[in-house]
Amino acid sequence: MTSRIGFVGLGHMGSPIAENLIRSGHSLRIFNRTSEKVAPFVEMGAEQAATPADAASPGGIVFSMIANDRVMEIVTLEEHGILERLGKGGVHVSMSTLSPALARKLEKAHRERGAEYVAAPVFGRPEAAAARKLWICVAGAAGARARVRPLMEELGQGVFEVGDEPAEANVVKLANNFLIAAAMEAMAEAFTLGEKNGVPREKLAEIVGKTLFACPIYQGYGKAIAEERFEPAGFGLMLGLKDVKLALDTAEESQVPMPLAQLVHGRLLSAMARGRGKLDWAALALGAKEDAGLGEQ
Repeated sequence: MTSRIGFVGLGHMGSPIAENLIRSGHSLRIFNRTSEKVAPFVEMGAEQAATPADAASPGGIVFSMIANDRVMEIVTLEEHGILERLGKGGVHVSMSTLSPALARKLEKAHRERGAEYVAAPVFGRPEAAAARKLWICVAGAAGARARVRPLMEELGQGVFEVGDEPAEANVVKLANNFLIAAAMEAMAEAFTLGEKNGVPREKLAEIVGKTLFACPIYQGYGKAIAEERFEPAGFGLMLGLKDVKLALDTAEESQVPMPLAQLVHGRLLSAMARGRGKLDWAALALGAKEDAGLGEQ
């Protein structure tokens, strides 16, 4: 069943998601802060919205894919934001990686206006989004989840119903991103150990990815780390630092010690200080090599 949908945010992930919605036959009204990015979607049949509010239809569905908490607050809560027009019965689906604290604030703000807020963060890089291979975690009021689930199923290979509180989906997302970062740190240290003892990094990565850790994270990121292939960035290091910081903030709020997350945060911060913010976040692995005296990259 096709429908008219609002869409806010055409970054690396938002663009392929919006394109797939259009290819599924939905009519999109799109807002992006860099308006030039909307032009290709207009050629595909979408409408360009002048503001985030203009992207929303009263009582309708609007998606957002936003880089960080502050921008999300701007496009949702401030003047000409999504909530200005979404209204009673509307559903806002946030596919962004945000803090659980902001998710709770947004859920309250939507509820006060008679709208629903659904958190639907995704697992997968831009190529997975383009291939409709995302894994999507959905949390929010049951009725709102049921309303948007058919759209989720068009965009990914699987949908996980997490719970009634949107913040729960964001906790799941942050926990998983932490696990990815921790796996990259572990691979960086293991591959560096191999390299310093005469074992090629690529060979060790191949063995690891085919035996004990035969899974996408160790296979994909392992190959990138072994080959030191960090461009183009599928997920920027700057965003990785943001996500690990959000995990640590959430851990502090809930009194959960995360010493490994502290270590990974330090790796990412060090990489930022070395000017690697625009590389893929797998570039955190260079820190282990440098610590072992194998040279600044």
